[in-house]
Amino acid sequence: MTAITFDTLKYVKTLKAAGFDEQQAEALAATQADVLAKNLDDLATKADIRELEGKMREFEARVMGEIRLNRWMLALIIIVTVLPALKSLIG
Repeated sequence: MTAITFDTLKYVKTLKAAGFDEQQAEALAATQADVLAKNLDDLATKADIRELEGKMREFEARVMGEIRLNRWMLALIIIVTVLPALKSLIG
């Protein structure tokens, strides 16, 4: 997974400039860093998505192959069933 950095020092300075005291700013920065670390673990990377897309393409190819096979099998079943019926009607 690609690491995303969170500049806690810059965040603390920004909070202090907005009126937070040092202790509040540090507590918020630590909490924000924890939240980001936990949530980023659940994100899919581009590599994860590419891998999943590849698996989906493989699955689609297998399914389409099965569909083609079933189509041919159904056609053969129809032919085997219909030809004798036609033969008895004609002859």
